[in-house]
Amino acid sequence: MILITGANGRPGSAVVREFARQGTPVRALVRDPKKADGLRALPGVDVRTGDMLWPETLESALAGVDRVLMISSAGPQMLETQCTFIDAAIRAGVGHIVKFSGKDSIDGFDPERFRSSRSHEQIQRYLVASGTPWTVLRPSQFMQVYFEEVPDIVRSGELRLPLGDTTLAPIDVEDIAKVAYAVLTTPGHEGRTYTMTGPEALTMTDVAGHISDAIGKPVRYRDVTAEEKRRDWIEAGYPPARASAFTQLFQERTRLGRSTVDLTAHERFGIEPTTFAEFARRNADTFRGASDYVVTPT
Repeated sequence: MILITGANGRPGSAVVREFARQGTPVRALVRDPKKADGLRALPGVDVRTGDMLWPETLESALAGVDRVLMISSAGPQMLETQCTFIDAAIRAGVGHIVKFSGKDSIDGFDPERFRSSRSHEQIQRYLVASGTPWTVLRPSQFMQVYFEEVPDIVRSGELRLPLGDTTLAPIDVEDIAKVAYAVLTTPGHEGRTYTMTGPEALTMTDVAGHISDAIGKPVRYRDVTAEEKRRDWIEAGYPPARASAFTQLFQERTRLGRSTVDLTAHERFGIEPTTFAEFARRNADTFRGASDYVVTPT
């Protein structure tokens, strides 16, 4: 039995969908069962409710589980949540924990300079020290984060970010899900780390151009200051601490400026990398503001 935690979230739900596409049974852990109707509708998906921070709620989810893909929200409690879950999984007899982490595509990026990546590093050290077999998945920025810019795109025809001519190499979450599926369903991945990016290092002008082509309307990149964007995030409902953390992230990206593409995981598992142009075309309705996609700041 394979368990996917954080299954209501963006990457977790993508991995669960990949299991359903492949016809492989999987168990999905969610905190809020009211949001899991879509998962329950998928063939072969066993939805369980529990909170990774509270081991007493996890007995049903962890019963008989051999492998776990560990994902949780990147909030202030991520470190405590995942370390607590690691302990609970080991006590339950889980034989292999795959941690969903991250690695910025920016050359020279220091993970200690951003709260979320700093926490991931600490959790990875804790997992390795636990003695249980482990694997780490380290994708770069998700292409799907650009959905969060849809209100500006629809309202003003602008992609407003504080990145200047910095390049990033975003990856489609669906590609990550395919890597995760392969790691969870085949042997030989213990003690390995799989870093992955998208196939192109893009400026925000490039990103805006691909979105424009996909929706058939002009979208231009507007460079704004980090402080302007922080205010926008807060007005959009982001908690102030998270908005400030993202401000630090964007300042570090701008300071360094250039990304490197890493497709070794795609090549290792025979996955054709999704380009941003393909992603934008696939999600044109979302970028037009015509879909039901909702951003939930956490």
